[in-house]
Amino acid sequence: MVRDSDPQLPLARAADAGRIGRHGLEIVMAVCQGSELQREPVGKRITARVALLDDPGGAVAGRRPL
Repeated sequence: MVRDSDPQLPLARAADAGRIGRHGLEIVMAVCQGSELQREPVGKRITARVALLDDPGGAVAGRRPL
């Protein structure tokens, strides 16, 4: 979870290899199971759920093996 005082919610942008910076949300979305963006009385809160390996065979917590 991350909080800051800026009320503007971030936007995931289209991939652009020429863009310098502003790739944070793209990276988070690529590695997380889900995320939530919420405005708060002062600023915003961003929560990301990341899968953890809990099985040596590769099963991911909260997901069924493929």
